[in-house]
Amino acid sequence: MTSHVLMLSSSRAGNEEYLEHAKQPILSHLGERREVLFVPFAGVSIGWDEYTQKVQTALPECNVIGLHTFAEPLRAVLESDANNQAILVGGGNTFHLLATLYHHGLVEPLRQVIGGGTPYIGWSAGSNICGATIRTTNDMPIIEPPSFNALNILPCQINPHYTDFHPPGHNGETRDDRLQEFTRLNPTTPVIAIREGTALLLSKGTLSLEGTNDGFVFLGESKTTIKAGQDLTEYLR
Repeated sequence: MTSHVLMLSSSRAGNEEYLEHAKQPILSHLGERREVLFVPFAGVSIGWDEYTQKVQTALPECNVIGLHTFAEPLRAVLESDANNQAILVGGGNTFHLLATLYHHGLVEPLRQVIGGGTPYIGWSAGSNICGATIRTTNDMPIIEPPSFNALNILPCQINPHYTDFHPPGHNGETRDDRLQEFTRLNPTTPVIAIREGTALLLSKGTLSLEGTNDGFVFLGESKTTIKAGQDLTEYLR
């Protein structure tokens, strides 16, 4: 069975309500499943109970269960498919998310169940960890995980919340500057940058950009536009 993964750039698009633009893609991705294990570990400024309830409120069609409430989170993840559950991973701080996954010994088990076909949906940090590493996150390294190596669902890098806006008078580096620093040191590793309101969809062995806005692939010295709906399966190799 192949991976079935929806990687949303963000939980909001513009001034929309929380998960408003993502609700229908999420429900469609879930198929007939309506019980989900929610991983709130990226939450730092919000309690995990509160975070889980926030997602439950945004997705009333689903039964959202916080993974942090299980005495044995590893067992819960490993049994998710047998229990007809999907896995949701929310946004927040990517370093905190990955460090907590490593703390509970969940990185490899998550990779295993996703590879076995358990539906996975992430947004922001929850999408970042689907790449080979988290080295192209936008987040502050507020905690040091044992490794930057992530789920490696995609053997490349992801940059959610991508923007090329440069505020007038701002003298700091742009997002492009930061991503090109990565590709200068890692010239053979693609970085897929996706704007808010869009998503990467991995299903049936193919990868595509979903939504209405274009994205970009940074590779070496190049920056290439990718169109909404474009087949990106080449980046799975």
